[in-house]
Amino acid sequence: MWKIALRPRWIAALILALAVAAGFALLSQWQLSRSVSTGTVVERPTETVLPLTEVATPQAPLPAAADGQRVAAAGRFLPADTLVLSDRLNEGKSGYWVVAHLQTDGAGVAVALGWTASQNTAESAASSFDGGDATVTGRLVADEGPQTGDFQSGELSTLSAGAMVNLWSTTDARGVYNGYIVSADPPTGLEAIHAPRPVTDVELNWLNLFYAAEWVIFAGFAVFLWWRLVRDVWERERRA
Repeated sequence: MWKIALRPRWIAALILALAVAAGFALLSQWQLSRSVSTGTVVERPTETVLPLTEVATPQAPLPAAADGQRVAAAGRFLPADTLVLSDRLNEGKSGYWVVAHLQTDGAGVAVALGWTASQNTAESAASSFDGGDATVTGRLVADEGPQTGDFQSGELSTLSAGAMVNLWSTTDARGVYNGYIVSADPPTGLEAIHAPRPVTDVELNWLNLFYAAEWVIFAGFAVFLWWRLVRDVWERERRA
């Protein structure tokens, strides 16, 4: 079969097949670049501070577009509902969060006030938090879901709206927001919780990606077709 493939006509056919395959590969690369250049960048004004009521609704799932949005919420802190969460990472360091209950026009929202590496500091900050009327500015984060660990011992490590409702002493008339606010201004003695802006999403043009894959298949088929023709000649000559 190699003797047949090395005949001048089949060498010329191979060069033609490789040239066609190279052309298809270039077309594939062009389609791939088009899928990126024509992709839709999902832009969200996450760094613009919006009222909490404009981006979220009490007792309703937090919209995906609201997760990571900087918001402002005015209300009254209820100091008796301030809690400490353990095993919370802050830029790679494990420690504690102090979480408060902000009542906003009848709807409650959990506010992560700040972080500390010391349990004593966290408990002291929680017990001395006097609450009162306040306006909180921070990043709205989606609910973390229920805790599956050592909650029987009274140790809390996840921030779930459902868990907060069961632990808070006061029931909000309009329910709670299914998310929490990471405060940008921590109280004295606590550090700010690291809450970076969400990564900007890019939606690729899938039609161009499909075309790019098609051209790669065509390039492979061009070389396969040359091999198939050479093999057909070899089989005919062998039978003869």
